Amino acid sequence: MEFEKIKNKGQARLFRNDMLEMMTKTHPIVIYSMYFPVIVFMLYYGVAYKGLAAWYEVLLFITGVLFWTIFEYIMHRYLFHMIVETERGKKFIYTMHGVHHEYPRDKERLFMPPVPSLIASSIIFLLMQALMGWTALSFFPGFLFGYIMYGSMHFAIHAFAPPRFLKALWRNHHLHHYKAPDKGFGVSSVLWDIVFRTVPKREE
Repeated sequence: MEFEKIKNKGQARLFRNDMLEMMTKTHPIVIYSMYFPVIVFMLYYGVAYKGLAAWYEVLLFITGVLFWTIFEYIMHRYLFHMIVETERGKKFIYTMHGVHHEYPRDKERLFMPPVPSLIASSIIFLLMQALMGWTALSFFPGFLFGYIMYGSMHFAIHAFAPPRFLKALWRNHHLHHYKAPDKGFGVSSVLWDIVFRTVPKREE
């Protein structure tokens, strides 16, 4: 993704239609209000109606969070930064992620908007449920929680100064945006950047 200039002010317009344009934006509170009730309900339903033991739910929940971190890394590295040649492909990648690289401080596009987010999460849950049965009622909430933590971290990185104990995450993500777009794909964690040797170097 190459731009004439990374813009730290302003906002891109993605669609001519005002309704579609509005649907490309959101605020963290909207996402929290959508997904935290889903997380609580699924965990409760799994214990109360599907006989899942509480300790097993906790284990599956933590596993789901960890699964999110590798999912986040793979999606960011191989889908969001995919090299495409067609104009339609370039438009898709730009709408999905390139716009964020051109306008990294646009706070309304730091979380996936509600409609595509609900569609994607529903498909993912159905796939998990098909593969895991009702244990997905514990695994998927962990995955969702991982997404919320990722989104919250992403929002904080672009909106606020870093707390001392999280400076490494801030540094890696800003290097990804401004100096090394082929590195630093982890946002909520540097774990997989370390494993796959894509941590941005300090000198970059």
